Amino acid sequence: MKREEAVELILDAKRAKGIKWSHIAAKVGKSKEWVVAGCLGQMTFNEEQAKAVVEYLGLPSGISEVLQIPPYRGSLPTAVPTDPLIYRFYELISVYGTTFKELIAEEFGDGIMSAIDFKMNLEREPDPAGDRIRIAMSGKFLPYAEY
Repeated sequence: MKREEAVELILDAKRAKGIKWSHIAAKVGKSKEWVVAGCLGQMTFNEEQAKAVVEYLGLPSGISEVLQIPPYRGSLPTAVPTDPLIYRFYELISVYGTTFKELIAEEFGDGIMSAIDFKMNLEREPDPAGDRIRIAMSGKFLPYAEY
């Protein structure tokens, strides 16, 4: 089975059961953000985690094996995203990326924020003018090495 097929089966089962990602994450024992990334094919589950997803969603056991294979990450279908929500993140980085870079350099020095040693939390922020989306990202600082 291909990863894309496994992802579609996961999404179909989630919709059919009417459950939230947080329910699946509770069964896996990890954050909803990391579990969603894994279910969408961007992270590698260990055997226990993959089996928890498959059993909870009532999926064929072959999907468990697919979820344990290291993925080809960052696999959006186009260089510039066409999905409106994903495009807004692209736009956000286009507008504020240099600001992030400048402030990180000032605070930490010349380096990058890891997307490997990384945590994320997404939550609803109630607001009288319309609810907002709060996303906190935390990545390890990795300085450029001299050699």
